[in-house]
Amino acid sequence: MANKIYTRSGDQGKTGLLSGERVDKDDIRIECNGELDEVTSTLGLLRSKLSEDHAWQTNLHRIQVQLMNTMSHIAVSSKAREKMTIPLPLEEATFLESWMDEIEITLGTASDCFLVPGGTEIAALCHVIRTQVRRAERRLFTLHKIDPIDQSILKMVNRLSDLFYKLSRLDLQMSGVDEERWKFFKSKTHQE
Repeated sequence: MANKIYTRSGDQGKTGLLSGERVDKDDIRIECNGELDEVTSTLGLLRSKLSEDHAWQTNLHRIQVQLMNTMSHIAVSSKAREKMTIPLPLEEATFLESWMDEIEITLGTASDCFLVPGGTEIAALCHVIRTQVRRAERRLFTLHKIDPIDQSILKMVNRLSDLFYKLSRLDLQMSGVDEERWKFFKSKTHQE
């Protein structure tokens, strides 16, 4: 008989952490992982819309793997984490910064205004991912106040939203589609 995906053990609002503890399904760890899982899944959708040899494929796959490693880390309390070896995204913030620097060379000048998401399907999807990452980041900081998580996770997630903003702009440029500008930023020199 094949293994069944359902266990019925969650019917009463409980679920298990990777470390074996049972927690409520709305526990902050579960919330964080739900947000990160959504990002990882939407990244899969983005990758499916790109050709297999698209220049972003390798980096996007790397991000998905790092997010899954991060979810494993989040699914363990700090007490139990000491007994487990869970990969951390120690170099990911630097990797993401390098990729953004490469994108900036192609984009040229930085945007001086807020952009209305859209233009192309890929650019719009990058904005969806950007907003999902921001939501995940907010939940991670809630968890961090309760049970500190490694700084490498917080840095990686913070850089991710910036990356997807830049990727949306890059796709528009590569597609020859103009950015739809909404409102200009106020620079510090123009503020009273």
